[in-house]
Amino acid sequence: MTAYGGLLPGATMLEKLQFQQRIEEQVTIKRRTTSMPGFRFVRGMILALYVGFARLHHLQFLEREPMLTGILQVVKLPPQCTFWRFLARLHLGVAGPLLKVGRQMRQRVGEAAHVALQEVTLHTDTTVPTVYGRQMGARQGYHPQHRGKKSYPPILTFLAETRESVGGEWRKGDWPTGKPIAAHLERVLAALPESVERVYARADSGCCCGPAVAAYRQHGCRFGLCAQKTPRLVAELPATRWRGSPRTDADGQCAFRYQPEGGGAACRLVALRQVKESKPREPTSPRHTSYAIRRNTPIACS
Repeated sequence: MTAYGGLLPGATMLEKLQFQQRIEEQVTIKRRTTSMPGFRFVRGMILALYVGFARLHHLQFLEREPMLTGILQVVKLPPQCTFWRFLARLHLGVAGPLLKVGRQMRQRVGEAAHVALQEVTLHTDTTVPTVYGRQMGARQGYHPQHRGKKSYPPILTFLAETRESVGGEWRKGDWPTGKPIAAHLERVLAALPESVERVYARADSGCCCGPAVAAYRQHGCRFGLCAQKTPRLVAELPATRWRGSPRTDADGQCAFRYQPEGGGAACRLVALRQVKESKPREPTSPRHTSYAIRRNTPIACS
């Protein structure tokens, strides 16, 4: 962590973006801290993430790091329990102001770099990280690789043009319903820069529901969603007219109107199909059979 390749450029950028002023204006911190002001706790955790320390107990390795302590203007960092008490005193409503601070800083960066995006593409994805033990909020939900194990299904949205995170939520392990997905999309669309005129969106099958479609249409977005292979959807496929698919590697495609789960207006759905080749069955040897092979006896292999 040198002065020219480590924390100093990141700290200088935060100063030029008026990070301290925006935190003090937007975020209400009721807890009185004696070791450091409240905004320095937030700044210290951000700088720790910047250099690759993702957990609070990793701060013990930076306790007397001269570069970090100099930026935070302390002799040494507070212990881990002090950071935990600071986070525990923050109310749940502080997430909205923090996202607003991030949106304002992103806007200032775009203005300084003379980047005014008029057309953006949002990529929303739901992932399933497996947890082990008795973590709070973990549930047995859908997991394609570890069925039956407890997990979390966070929802993340990224900006394809700049590859930056626009919004994210850490949820419980049960399958997310349409209401929280629509609320997430509303916050993401509100966090876009003011110069954006056209929005394109794409999402995986975890976001295919009626409320999500309604949220996209309310803001005039053109979107593409991966549909869930439900029994109701599979029942409608035989009645459709299949054609060739020259633009893809599929053996056929069809298009029809389909209403997603959770209500809402019907959307145009495009389905692709591929012919699966049947695998030849390998000959199996009978069980509980022993073979005696004589020495120097040739064996035919195929």
